[in-house]
Amino acid sequence: MRGLTGTGTTRAAMTVTAVLAAAVLFVAGCGTGGTGTRDEGPAHADPVASPATPTSSPSRPPDRVDAVRLIKADPEVSTEVKRELEPCVADEYPVDVSYGSLTGGSVDDVVVNVLTCGDAVGVGSYVYRDQGGAYVNVFAAEEPPVYAEIDRGDLVVTKQVYDRGDPVSSPSGENVITYRWAAGRFAEKYRTHNDYGQVTGAQPAPAPAG
Repeated sequence: MRGLTGTGTTRAAMTVTAVLAAAVLFVAGCGTGGTGTRDEGPAHADPVASPATPTSSPSRPPDRVDAVRLIKADPEVSTEVKRELEPCVADEYPVDVSYGSLTGGSVDDVVVNVLTCGDAVGVGSYVYRDQGGAYVNVFAAEEPPVYAEIDRGDLVVTKQVYDRGDPVSSPSGENVITYRWAAGRFAEKYRTHNDYGQVTGAQPAPAPAG
């Protein structure tokens, strides 16, 4: 009988001890900084997958283009423009080159402006589009003075206007034409005309009579 009683007493003592230990651990966990079980380690050990986000595929910039070779090899460029395309100093040619997305291709388009050496008048503006790894002429304007630029995905061409007697350095105004790529070609969307003000020889207005 003593053996049974001793066993029962031992089990009861062990149960009470376990309950007290659990209570102490719980109180200790709740009392460390008020953060509960977070003080025992990170709440999530496994990485959480972030929601998938859509990725866009913008056109990538092309490698540096040899604009002079491109212009001279282009049968769409007039003989007059090719004749103007000569070095101004050493091996520096009068060309402006810019890259940007105009036609929605996978590679940025190339805009080339050919200028004169002396007064930097634009004699030709061209747009080249990558097609199968080769650049194809998709736009040309050769009525000088002319200059083409990329503006927020549109092609903007500025043509200066001269009245009779205007020197090359002083045009009377300009036409600004905006083109947009549609159905495989550039179509005119907007056209504005700006007159340059004549600031020389202006006389002050007379004061009103009292």
